[in-house]
Amino acid sequence: MPDPVLFSWGPVTIRWYGVLIVIGMALGVFLACIEAKRRELNADHYFNMCLMVLVFGVLGARAYYILFNWGYYGANPIKMLAFPEGGLAIHGGLIVGGAVFVLSGLYYRIGGWVSLDIAAPSAALAQAIGRWGNFFNQEAYGYIVDPEKIRWAMYIDGAYRHPTFLYESIWDLLVFLFLLWYRRRRYPVSGDVFLMYATLYSAGRIVIEGFRTDSLMLGSWRAAQVLSAVVIVVSVAALLIRRRGKNQGGKIINVR
Repeated sequence: MPDPVLFSWGPVTIRWYGVLIVIGMALGVFLACIEAKRRELNADHYFNMCLMVLVFGVLGARAYYILFNWGYYGANPIKMLAFPEGGLAIHGGLIVGGAVFVLSGLYYRIGGWVSLDIAAPSAALAQAIGRWGNFFNQEAYGYIVDPEKIRWAMYIDGAYRHPTFLYESIWDLLVFLFLLWYRRRRYPVSGDVFLMYATLYSAGRIVIEGFRTDSLMLGSWRAAQVLSAVVIVVSVAALLIRRRGKNQGGKIINVR
């Protein structure tokens, strides 16, 4: 069993969970700023936008998790601040962080779609790295399996299980690599990269979520699967509608 603590120094404890999330975010910001420069945008403005997104994204992820576990946190309010112990829901971070990103992009006069296109690969990479924090915290794992049949099963919490955090990390990395390739193509409509990210990530999440044992629930439904399905429908519809508008117009449209 891995030690969730990287090191302790007096009252200060540094956990792998937080370190990996910070590393993922830092790399994501670095890549986003490079892409902003490539597009001849103000990298300083984009860096400021990323900092705001990081702060509000983490708060949104925490608030989303707390909302779905209110029975526990309502009785233990001090635990709401125990970020190192885990308890971040990525969908909450994406919703709040994405909204802040668009609004700050409009403030700096960087189109909302353009901002999201630049951020999408960075988000996928940050998720791929951050998921390993779940490994060290021994959370976000799947059902018990027979290691003779599932050779890649990992020994977690006293049994061999589906390493769903690993599945999602690999999927996020593949999405990241695909988006790097996709955005280098001469795509005609701004927003395509982000909508592809939303569709692909959500499709993978629906499948992987089915193996998890700690899903946040909406009644008898897994919340992540429900929200992911909605995101796929909206994203695919947006892609088709915007493409149809381009074709009917007979010229390339760059929607900002």
